[in-house]
Amino acid sequence: MKHLLLAVGALLAAGPALAQTSAHDSHHVTAAATPANAYSEGEVRKVDKAVKKITLKHGEIRNLGMAPMTMVYQVKDAALLDKVKTGDQVRFTADKVGGAYIVLSIEPVQP
Repeated sequence: MKHLLLAVGALLAAGPALAQTSAHDSHHVTAAATPANAYSEGEVRKVDKAVKKITLKHGEIRNLGMAPMTMVYQVKDAALLDKVKTGDQVRFTADKVGGAYIVLSIEPVQP
């Protein structure tokens, strides 16, 4: 019985890590299905509509294991860039798709 309880405990402890790994590996994350804790916050440093890219100075991106930094991202949909401008504080989701870091959703945050 003790071994069964230890096994169940180990599975319960590993569940969130396994779920995170499988969700990250699938690359089928959608904004509507994104949990609130998957959002990251940052500041828009540059918007380049011609090449569908955005430069963000952001905090930690948990689902990517990424530390706070400033980085250029591609966007899933060019229409996302119409929602923001340089200097905006934003809330966004990102994932790694085909070797590239992609912003999947973004919205300005009111101060």
